Amino acid sequence: MSVAPVITFLPYQKAWLSDQARFKIGMFTRRGGKTFGASGEIVDDCIQAEINGHKTRWTILSRSESTAKEAIEDALKPMTQAYYAAYSTLARKGAPEFSEEDFHVPAHKREVIQMGQTHLIDVAEATFKAQEVRFPGGSRVTAISASPDAARGFGGNMLFDEFAFHADSRRIWGSAFPVAARGGHKIRVISTPNGKGNKFYELMTAESARWSKHHVDIYQAVKQGLDVDIDELREGMSDEDAWAQEFELKWLDAASSWLDYELISSCEDESAGRPELYQGGLCFVGVDIAARNGLFVIWVMEQVGDHLITREIIARRRIKFAKQDELLADVFRRYRVVRCRMDQTGMGEKPVEDAKATHGQDRVEGILFTAASKLDMATALKESFQDRKSAIPAGDPKLRADLHAIKSVTGPTGIRRLVADTDTDGHADRFWAGAMAVSAAGSGYQEYDYRPVSSDDRFDAVIGDTAEAADGPESGGGWWRSPLGTRLRGGI
Repeated sequence: MSVAPVITFLPYQKAWLSDQARFKIGMFTRRGGKTFGASGEIVDDCIQAEINGHKTRWTILSRSESTAKEAIEDALKPMTQAYYAAYSTLARKGAPEFSEEDFHVPAHKREVIQMGQTHLIDVAEATFKAQEVRFPGGSRVTAISASPDAARGFGGNMLFDEFAFHADSRRIWGSAFPVAARGGHKIRVISTPNGKGNKFYELMTAESARWSKHHVDIYQAVKQGLDVDIDELREGMSDEDAWAQEFELKWLDAASSWLDYELISSCEDESAGRPELYQGGLCFVGVDIAARNGLFVIWVMEQVGDHLITREIIARRRIKFAKQDELLADVFRRYRVVRCRMDQTGMGEKPVEDAKATHGQDRVEGILFTAASKLDMATALKESFQDRKSAIPAGDPKLRADLHAIKSVTGPTGIRRLVADTDTDGHADRFWAGAMAVSAAGSGYQEYDYRPVSSDDRFDAVIGDTAEAADGPESGGGWWRSPLGTRLRGGI
């Protein structure tokens, strides 16, 4: 009579389990069960140690405390319990213990290199949650959130789980690898890609005969028995960049850059960015507030048909708030601004309040930068670029760099967020000013019938029973008449 296996693995997971190379690295599709397969090797090693009467030690470095706990609860624990349920000889020696313990790292000094010089910095004490499996014979598995300081405190065989998503992956590697390597232990690295700026990318793409490499994308996994519907999964994700990176395992800049250079170039136009070509149409403005060394940016876009043409991008560094107010007031005088979005986060509260008082509550909108609002605005900008509905100045390297600086990354919780590459002139300030301008155009606004007034008409503008003077044409003054008959002052 045949005996069913304790645990059933797919062919690519079995290939990983049977590979006994000391240094082993695998790039696996998301939803492919990579942590489960890697945990199978760990449990098998511990069970063999129990049977043979010796001890083994494993450490799992996860990207967060929650994923470390998941590795124990969803993989190590059920596998271990299955083995002990199947083999009575193991059960007679006692049951494994599962626990959560605090791991304390005392305050210490750490060496850092800045500008070619080595410095010592103070590191505060910290406490980490460690998930443990202790076997009766002395074997032990510890799963912990990866950090350079925590990694240095554990030894034995190492599994770097979702290594591309570890914060500060190079320093973690520098701390953990020597500890494991000194004792001749096994090193295991698994992950899906997360751009090119991490240690996982370097290891996976390096030309080295010492590393045994495994590569399984979503198509290979399904062909080998993974039970998922590819079309349903792809449609549900609704993000081709993320799909290419996390399921097709593509090493593409476009998979992490929100706007790739090809898309940016496709929207460049020689006529954009020239205020003298303004046609007198409705305008939308985005304002990124700055102080001290930050870059203050005003981005003006004119609606021409169903296109948004950049008319002007004003960027100033180290200017006072009073000067920022002057620049914005000048934009309102020279353009027919129907909607202006301003960064209201932090220091932006006062400038937004002043702008609303000066230019109108209905025309000025303060935006609090949250993960959700940033994603909404960035998506509006990207879709406008993809539909070729926005035109930007051509041949501006600083503008290109700022637009390319925003990266889309997946955080420890698996949620995508936008971060800025700080190696640019404006730290992506131009990007956010442009995103606010484009999103302002799509946010809905009250259309106005605009009619310039002459100096003879200065005192005939009436709102209800209240008379209000208007600037003459020499200063660019005019009035907008709403569908309700209300006449509102505005500049051209």
